[in-house]
Amino acid sequence: MAESSTSTQSFVPIKEVRDGVLILKDGGMRAVLIASSLNFSLKAEDEKNAILFQFQDFLNSLDFSVEIIIQSRKLDIRPYIALLEEQEKKQVNDLMRIQTTEYIQFIKSFTEGTNIMTKQFFVVIPYSPATLSTGSVSGLSSLFGSKTAKEKVSVSDAVFEENRTQLEQRVSVVEQGLIRTGIRVKRLDTESVIELFYKAFNPGETEKPLKAN
Repeated sequence: MAESSTSTQSFVPIKEVRDGVLILKDGGMRAVLIASSLNFSLKAEDEKNAILFQFQDFLNSLDFSVEIIIQSRKLDIRPYIALLEEQEKKQVNDLMRIQTTEYIQFIKSFTEGTNIMTKQFFVVIPYSPATLSTGSVSGLSSLFGSKTAKEKVSVSDAVFEENRTQLEQRVSVVEQGLIRTGIRVKRLDTESVIELFYKAFNPGETEKPLKAN
């Protein structure tokens, strides 16, 4: 059984994350932006039309593909509860301590009976020195490009910097286009990228008990 078993890592087409850039096993590169949302339904009709036209112009201006991903997860309220419990211990006023305790109980009971979801929006920007095959793909797996690529490409520092320059130019175009539509964007650094994909491949981790400090 041990000889026939395959490491889970072999199914993940990421070779490494360097300076916030995903380097794939086939040599492709990806940058990831996190984007804010807009209260579109609260906008006036003229504002809605302006946003739609601006976003349309942004998409039409691109000469490369991008992928927009919406990630929905159940809100982990435990860090907030832990913070409140710490504040409860520090209260010297009896009334404030009682009110904090009651508030903690309210938050716990409310969240136990309601699934509070959070949404995060990501824009994935690709660059590949070689032409990759195209097809219909969806979900997080499509961030990596072709799954059938078996050749592992070694990326030297010189090649990495050259390719990253091309990728950064694309990132700048996407950032400016989204900002013009009123969307705030931020580039994910190495730590944030690793955390994003760790949670994507380990969705049950958020349900585990928090470690004691």
